Amino acid sequence: MAAPHAENVAFAGPAGEVPPGGWAQGPVHQPIEPDRFTRFVLRLHERAPRWAVPLAALGCVGTGVAYALISDPTHSDPDARPTCLLKLTTGLDCPGCGGTRALWYVLHGDLPAAARHHFLFVFSLPFLAYLFVSWAGNQAFGWRLPELRISSKVIGGFLAAWLAFSVLRNLPWAPFTSLYV
Repeated sequence: MAAPHAENVAFAGPAGEVPPGGWAQGPVHQPIEPDRFTRFVLRLHERAPRWAVPLAALGCVGTGVAYALISDPTHSDPDARPTCLLKLTTGLDCPGCGGTRALWYVLHGDLPAAARHHFLFVFSLPFLAYLFVSWAGNQAFGWRLPELRISSKVIGGFLAAWLAFSVLRNLPWAPFTSLYV
């Protein structure tokens, strides 16, 4: 019994000929014509200056920093909007809870208070800042800063530590209650 629509699949060898027996190395793929939106985005990407993407990323980071500075999350009401959906529905701290307050304290030079709110966020900030500066400098100006090589084991260890931190900060016994934010 033949597969449905088998006649629509063309099989050919490396030179395009069908070998004896009718089976070939693999299917012949026709290139897909991009749609209008994809062509538009590709044209924008080709015409954009080298510094446009790093500038856009810096604008996003700057917006987050401005929000943290303007909102002063250290003095806001715990029920003020926007709030963490996980904490609102379950009462548990999410893996990112305390990050905005930690950023606020970092921006004001109070590293112990920042670490109290989200130690792993404060720990990762210098690495993230260096990675961003080296990427943006390379993209915008062609700088070749020394590469920060982080192995997959180190990344996995960091994610495991973040998961453990996220679980431990929600345990209702001392000394874990000191991690509540």
